Amino acid sequence: MSMFKRVSQVFQQKSNALLDKVEDPTQAIDLSYEKMQENLQQVRRSIADVLTSQKRLEAQRAQLQAQYDKLQGQARQALQQGQEDVAKMALQRATAIQPQIDALNPQIAQLAQQESALEETGRNLNSKIEAFRAQRDTMKAQYTAAKASSAALENLTGLSDQMTDVNMMMDRAQDKISQMQSRAAAVGELANSGVLDSPTLGGRGDDIEAALAQKSSASDVDLQLAAMKAELNGGAAAPASLGTSSPGEDTKQLGAAASADTPAQAAPATGDTFVVRVLGQRRYRIASSIRPALDGLDAALEMAVDKDDADAFTQLVKQLGLLVTTNGTALEETDATKADMVLPSPDMTLDEAKKLFFEAPSGSSVDPETPAADANGQ
Repeated sequence: MSMFKRVSQVFQQKSNALLDKVEDPTQAIDLSYEKMQENLQQVRRSIADVLTSQKRLEAQRAQLQAQYDKLQGQARQALQQGQEDVAKMALQRATAIQPQIDALNPQIAQLAQQESALEETGRNLNSKIEAFRAQRDTMKAQYTAAKASSAALENLTGLSDQMTDVNMMMDRAQDKISQMQSRAAAVGELANSGVLDSPTLGGRGDDIEAALAQKSSASDVDLQLAAMKAELNGGAAAPASLGTSSPGEDTKQLGAAASADTPAQAAPATGDTFVVRVLGQRRYRIASSIRPALDGLDAALEMAVDKDDADAFTQLVKQLGLLVTTNGTALEETDATKADMVLPSPDMTLDEAKKLFFEAPSGSSVDPETPAADANGQ
């Protein structure tokens, strides 16, 4: 045996072994089923083509037969009229058409036979496909069950090559888990100690800053809680800065009420509305339903003054002014209605409020034309 022939045989052996390893019986079965389906479709297309040809020949024969019948009728009509030459010409043409009709008949019959044969072939092939379909499902199920059983037994007995890799991966995974648990514990201790905190990265910073931030947050919560409590207690007494005053005594009453030991009570408003005066602004008539909201904001203002919170005081004063201007109706200067309560101006600062509340002596007179009083003297 020559060397080239031996090399060829070795190559064929290796190729066959590789193909046997790669080939999947289930895929081969599916491919066979697809091929049978393609053959059935080809048979059906052939039947359609044969039937189309048959119908075309039948249409051609019908057209020739119509011409033949027409010529026969024209010949009879010519003889009745005594035109023998015309009748002869019509019969000659009819005689020429007759062979064409006779030639089409066997062709149509042959196509009909072919159609019948193809239909029978299609029915037989369809029956085989249906039988093969049931057999295909059974063979695929058997192969799948055998393959799964073989793999399970190999893994159970340790004969599978994958079991060694699985054990090695489990060992490596366990080592990584232990390492990450140790690292997590170390990072947690460092985070709790504050060593890893950085202000630039959103950390807690030092202990002093944390305490200040916590205190500021608690103050904001207390202010909001006081405002809600005062709003819910709709009939509660008005705070010091909401005392009853006449048009010429607005600033005087605010200072006197703040320095007194007991908060001044607001005079009850008559009807469904009451009149308020905003220092430095005009008088407004407001619905009585807004009174609880005014009381709540005023209580929050007092708490902001007690806590020396300038930012909260500024925001609350602006909210108070906005509540009055948006819900009240400004009175004309000629209207002599007395104000039922006096409110601080929206631009009043915390220092001005502290000076007015705590430094103005009780019963002292304050010039109404000063900046703290109403500029219009109302």
